[in-house]
Amino acid sequence: MKTFLLNIGLVLGLVIALAVWIASPWFVLLALAVAVALWMLLSRSGRQAASVSQIGISTLGQRLGASSVVVIGIAGVVAVLVALLSMAEGYQHTLGRTGDASSAIVLRGGSAAEVMSVMDRATITVVADAPEIARNADGRPLASPELVVAANLPLRGGAPDEDGSVQFRGVGEMAFQVRPNLRIVEGRSFDTGKRELVVGAGARRQFAGLEPGRSVRLGADVWQVVGAFESGDAMDSEIWGDAEVVATTYRRGSSRASVTARLTGAGAFDAFKATLEADPRTQVAVSTTLDYFARQSEGMAKVLRIIGIVVGSIMAVGAVFGALNTMFATVAARAREIATLRAIGFRGLPVVVAVMLETMLLALLGGLLGGLVAWLVFNGYSASTLAGGVGQVTFEFRVSPALLWSGLKWALAIGFVGGLFPAVRAAQLPVTTALRAA
Repeated sequence: MKTFLLNIGLVLGLVIALAVWIASPWFVLLALAVAVALWMLLSRSGRQAASVSQIGISTLGQRLGASSVVVIGIAGVVAVLVALLSMAEGYQHTLGRTGDASSAIVLRGGSAAEVMSVMDRATITVVADAPEIARNADGRPLASPELVVAANLPLRGGAPDEDGSVQFRGVGEMAFQVRPNLRIVEGRSFDTGKRELVVGAGARRQFAGLEPGRSVRLGADVWQVVGAFESGDAMDSEIWGDAEVVATTYRRGSSRASVTARLTGAGAFDAFKATLEADPRTQVAVSTTLDYFARQSEGMAKVLRIIGIVVGSIMAVGAVFGALNTMFATVAARAREIATLRAIGFRGLPVVVAVMLETMLLALLGGLLGGLVAWLVFNGYSASTLAGGVGQVTFEFRVSPALLWSGLKWALAIGFVGGLFPAVRAAQLPVTTALRAA
């Protein structure tokens, strides 16, 4: 009964410790490590733990095979976890840096995304006349009515009949002026009234046949690719053409999906929103472009993070069992040594700490190895996924320092779980039994 209650207590303590560990910031964990180090330097039990740890760590080379199982298993968990989470990080980073606080996007009221919005010509005119919108040198408002449709194009490197969805944006000349970060890097912009395209750098990498000088079929018509642009954000995943021609091709008439406007300044947004909401002629939803694209990334990023945590958790269970087997075998092999230390006066706590430190060291090596593999293989790797239900957004995996730190915390958590029960077993091992078994 006593053993059962002890095990229950260990499990509960383990759950609490893991919750605190995952939630704690780095400086709390650093303080914990410093406290353990000071305990090992200044107390008798701590010095005993340091001595036992030194003996165990010095023999790791003699147990290279068993130790490698723990290191490689944990490295695999960390590499997969960081890779999957870096996908969400890269996706959210790409959409999150699209737009800025001094530009606004206007949709029909109740619309969550451009593809769901339809604005008539009268509403567009009212929006463009708002006094908070900046003017160019000719005195024209920097407001760009735009149309967004989904188009199918063959994927680069895919089967001949394998198509993907690309976001096709119909724009006018103001579209380039309201987005000063966007620039033509090859060829030229499209001519008004012609079936010509300029393509984003990400769309060009993702889809076949988008090199300037080539022609592609969109809808029932053939379009000529005349240029390529870069913006460094989600716009890179789109293709652009003249709004009137796009509307004719896809039978959208004079309606548009949204109006993107450059404001007189970041502080003008609240007044701009109030002006439109107070006008009885408009029923619109207004937000800064920065906020709009950040919201578009939330759902998919959340899904990707959940997938990463679920897959990582499943793999972590396997790594924990690998660590448990290895450390139980290590404790059994060192039973005589541990019993001798206990017989000459070493307490149970130093033995527990020594076994835990040995396991945590292996976990640390596994975490560092897994993080390094994830960074070398996946950082900057290009991928694409759907955004807003319209087209594929091209983005790069982003292995950030925060993700590497999270992976390291997972590795140490696995080591903690994998070493705790063997450590307690070593401390509870009766001295006489261990010496007779040896």
